[in-house]
Amino acid sequence: MLNTEDPMERSGERELEILTAIGEGRPLTQRVLAQRLGIALGLTNLYLKRLAKKGSIKIAEFPRKPAARKRLRYLLTARGISEKTRLTYEHIAYALNLYRRARETLRGELSRLPESGMKRVALYGTDEAAELAYLTLKEAGVEPIAVFAAAAGGQFLGFKVRALADLVADECDAVVVATFDRPEARVAELARVGVAPDRILTLRRIERGRGDGVSA
Repeated sequence: MLNTEDPMERSGERELEILTAIGEGRPLTQRVLAQRLGIALGLTNLYLKRLAKKGSIKIAEFPRKPAARKRLRYLLTARGISEKTRLTYEHIAYALNLYRRARETLRGELSRLPESGMKRVALYGTDEAAELAYLTLKEAGVEPIAVFAAAAGGQFLGFKVRALADLVADECDAVVVATFDRPEARVAELARVGVAPDRILTLRRIERGRGDGVSA
């Protein structure tokens, strides 16, 4: 699933994930589902109740013996199958549009690199947004020199992932903020380690007047 701060999109993603999990037909508890979605148990319960109210799933108790401890079983209805198909289509369309806009924004940012003499570009991020940024850089003939994240650890696209705190400002000419979410918070993080605003590239345009004091 995409990482996004859009509440409506996030809600749709979670409903799709729940319908997909139920459709797999394996025994499923609310706790397991909450862990799969990475959300609180209470919120998972609310999503299940909402899907049941919409007729997308049925919640049945088993076993039926009076003295037995009751457990819940979640079943996908015909309406749920249709809803899952619709949400899948919407998610794909949303993702494709998001990727297209992100690539266009980064290409625009990259267009100023040759005239400014910037050649050494690093990535800040290690998820699918960073993969898209990496491919866009390669298309522009730019080879990333390093990958940074909030904490060091592991490999990403052949690079050792380094902690942002270890970034030395003059070791690269520019840093790409690789996230599909609003970039202002990460831009501020880069500023705190000494990266100048004119050396920060983003996948989304920075809005003026946002609370962190960063401007476009």
